[in-house]
Amino acid sequence: MKNILLPTDFSENAWNAIFTALKLYSNIACKFYLLNAYEPNTLNLLGRKSQERLGIIYDSLAQHSQLELEKVLGYLEEHHQNTGHSFETISVAETLEEAVEETVTSKDIDLIVMGTQGATGAKEVFMGSNTVKLLKSVKSVPILVVPSGHDFKSLKTFAFSTDFNKSYSKFELKTMLELAKHWQTKIQILHVAVEFALNEQQKVNQEQLKERLKEVGMVIKNIEFEANVAHSLQNYLSENRVDLMALIRYQHSFWEKIIREAVVKKLSFHAKVPLLILPES
Repeated sequence: MKNILLPTDFSENAWNAIFTALKLYSNIACKFYLLNAYEPNTLNLLGRKSQERLGIIYDSLAQHSQLELEKVLGYLEEHHQNTGHSFETISVAETLEEAVEETVTSKDIDLIVMGTQGATGAKEVFMGSNTVKLLKSVKSVPILVVPSGHDFKSLKTFAFSTDFNKSYSKFELKTMLELAKHWQTKIQILHVAVEFALNEQQKVNQEQLKERLKEVGMVIKNIEFEANVAHSLQNYLSENRVDLMALIRYQHSFWEKIIREAVVKKLSFHAKVPLLILPES
């Protein structure tokens, strides 16, 4: 049984992320937690709203959150006929980051699935920038970022971006390997570099990765470095059919490089395929 967290602000993009998760795990037993964090921007309210007014606003947001979650749950219970899937709603008056971090711990979450953009206006809870904030704050579980308008059909082509500079633990590759095995998909290893000659440590790490992925198999795709890593990967994704791409969120070396380049943000906003961010062990 997988525990999957689905943060939602009831926007079209949030619905798209939900549908992607349901299809991706269609034949896997899962419990999905539908989370809505509705805390308003208090800094904008203080100074122009009384404490009494603030209380009314919180009450109104709480009611709206509960009502909308019930609508989502009702729709899924009526239209999503999958006996292997169950749902639970969570409504909290906290920031998205706080709510997600608490739910990850309390519900033993295996994966977070969310869209890159949120709703606008009164229902705004998180935008693309907050997706990146979540990637930085939640470090213990994988996060699947679903781009706006993406229509997931099947997982026929699964890519994994790496530079072979670090070893690969079973924990780091667990979610990717489980999905690849379930969908019977070979992993494309995307290696972005100026020169593709590997040093001795990279060769050792590459052999370890082959061993880790031997149940599904892998093929290495060398990608010429163009401007930056994000640009290079975007070009590959636009020119080749890829249904999902994964990378490990290293706290040093490669991860620091992509943070500097804001590659996760760029890919989240511009890539046309879901991006699976795997946690470092």
